[in-house]
Amino acid sequence: MEMLRIIWDTILNLANESGFAGFFTPGGWRDGVMILVACFLLYLAIGRKFEPLLLLPIAFGMLLANLPFAGLNAVPSTELIPIAEATATEIAKYGTVVAANGEEFVQVAHSGGLFYYLYLGVKLGIYPPLIFLGVGAMTDFGPLIANPKSFLLGAAAQIGIFITFIGAILLGFPANVAGSIAIIGGADGPTAIYVTSKLAPEYLGPIAVAAYSYMALVPIIQPFFMKALTTPKERRVVMEQSRNVTKTEKIIFPIAVTIVVSLLLPSAAPLVGMLMLGNLFRESGVVARASNTAQNELMNIVTIFLGTTVGATAKGEVFLQVDTLLIIGLGLFAFCMGTAAGVLFGKVMYLFSGGKVNPLIGSAGVSAVPMAARVSQKVGQEYNPANFLLMHAMGPNVAGVIGSAVAAGVLISILG
Repeated sequence: MEMLRIIWDTILNLANESGFAGFFTPGGWRDGVMILVACFLLYLAIGRKFEPLLLLPIAFGMLLANLPFAGLNAVPSTELIPIAEATATEIAKYGTVVAANGEEFVQVAHSGGLFYYLYLGVKLGIYPPLIFLGVGAMTDFGPLIANPKSFLLGAAAQIGIFITFIGAILLGFPANVAGSIAIIGGADGPTAIYVTSKLAPEYLGPIAVAAYSYMALVPIIQPFFMKALTTPKERRVVMEQSRNVTKTEKIIFPIAVTIVVSLLLPSAAPLVGMLMLGNLFRESGVVARASNTAQNELMNIVTIFLGTTVGATAKGEVFLQVDTLLIIGLGLFAFCMGTAAGVLFGKVMYLFSGGKVNPLIGSAGVSAVPMAARVSQKVGQEYNPANFLLMHAMGPNVAGVIGSAVAAGVLISILG
């Protein structure tokens, strides 16, 4: 009987210490819900191919972080154990300390979980600028240089950020949280993460998931506004071929943008500076290995770390709140307003150019490169199969990358 009791107690201890028992603790149901949400996001990433390079690690990080008792987000800590209760191994490993009353203790150090250390790259603002380094190395700013008016379309698309900021304030969000929500409208995941890590890190999970979800839904969301705000005649406009841009112009551009933007808005320097450094790697032609590394190995490694650690911040107690639903709704509003503002400003340029600018390229002013430009091309060809808007749309698209970084700098300067 004694043996049966020992076996039974062992089974009970194993059951109580297993992750399954965690679902039955107070609030443990939230972990189960978040695991289901993570599985749904994995389906979108794998089954529907919605931004899989980012959504898959985010979803799996969310899954791991919500496994009960796994301790992946554990914070490093120390514990004082009376020497009489310490094991010989603990005494040999950690040594003893003497308390004020003369009693001896063993100071046992508990290391943090895996995601605690990986998250330092987000907390310290390291990962997003490195992502921008890779984006810069992959981006051709030629269409923007050839048509500098594209800067206006990229700037116009950022209006949605500031409209949403005001709306979030009116709904009762603190200014720092409102700024983090509003930046979703730039359709730039790394920028949203960077701003939120500076202003409202406790909301990083829902804001990052919303930002990357809307980036993935660009082909679904944008066409509605593009068609609703333009006429068939405007959509059929064929734009003139852009001029050729010299290598000298492409080399000077990232240097000049870095100097001007950083002097005007120092808080934007980390994002804009790394974006332009990556582009200078590409255009200089003298550091091919650095350019290839930034585009491939470095970009992929940082994306994995960024995605999993951001997903790991989406814990049930934070994510499953009314505020989260408001954040997701406001993020969608910000993105829609950005798209609409870009298209409307495209219509203004259409009028002032005497019908030479197709307003559809204004929707590419958001920072989802190159997806937003491809959507402009696709919608344009629906109404005129001979129309090729891709390179024209790339101008405002890459301007949107710069614009979102500048908007981030403005928000951090004002609210940080």
